[in-house]
Amino acid sequence: MIAVKQLGYLVFEVSDLAAWEDFGTKILGLQLVDQRGDTGFSLRMDGYHQRFFIERGPADDLVALGWEVEGPAELEEFVGRFEDAGHSVTQGTADEAARRNVEALIRVNDPAGNPNEIFYGPKEATEPFVSEVVRSGFVAGEQGFGHVVVAANDQEEHEAFYATMFGLELSDYIRCEYFGHEIDVTFMHANARHHSLAFGGGQLKRIHHFMVQAKSIDEVGMCYDRFLFSGGMVHQTLGRHPNDKMLSFYGYTPSGFHFEFGSGAIEIGQGWESTTHGKVSEWGHHPPQLLTKAYRRAKESRDKKG
Repeated sequence: MIAVKQLGYLVFEVSDLAAWEDFGTKILGLQLVDQRGDTGFSLRMDGYHQRFFIERGPADDLVALGWEVEGPAELEEFVGRFEDAGHSVTQGTADEAARRNVEALIRVNDPAGNPNEIFYGPKEATEPFVSEVVRSGFVAGEQGFGHVVVAANDQEEHEAFYATMFGLELSDYIRCEYFGHEIDVTFMHANARHHSLAFGGGQLKRIHHFMVQAKSIDEVGMCYDRFLFSGGMVHQTLGRHPNDKMLSFYGYTPSGFHFEFGSGAIEIGQGWESTTHGKVSEWGHHPPQLLTKAYRRAKESRDKKG
């Protein structure tokens, strides 16, 4: 079965373009491209012309996942596959494809209503990518930009949809309790990246977080510092996941959903066997409130002794 090659881009609708420009370039280390006045801009991280489309609007949420296929024949096969299964497919216009810098695209929603765009022929950059702050660069290219975690109403239905319609394969599950929250997340891959897509229930927006992966672990620490000193709000402290082995931290984007900045993930090869993990992290990834409580306890203890 023909499958998607990679998760090529994400489209966000945001209410504060200026904040996103600063966040994308000064914190994440991406490159600003295609500034479109007061309507938006795009962000680049590798040899593709762009990986993120930032559009002005009130949603402050994900408005599209962009999946790449090889060419026109493959895109047409996807159209037939979706229609045969009873899914509604919208053909993108020439203007819409031009705005995404691709040759052609179609649109289809997943069972939770998350909008997907499937495209071929992405525009490539004419100059090598160089980040002003992430000097080692990013792990992207054939693996796609990174990963995204979205909302799902029914885990089994969602997994079956992306397996049978998109050709994604199961990586693994994480099922556990995390600081009073029940975690049940499914991870799926399209290529050597451990997961391009993950999903679970109980989310306030379509997106929980997106992840970008730097080539050096030191970049994670430096991004953590940049984010803290910029006044950013950390969601989860530095830690390492048990499934993809990513060392990362999580913070809040200017739109209120989360981002993950990481490095050191394993890659999936032949003979991969999926499993279920009973914890979110090998270590770390704690809520920053724990640090605040520890600080207060230590301060109270010092004050009593003083």
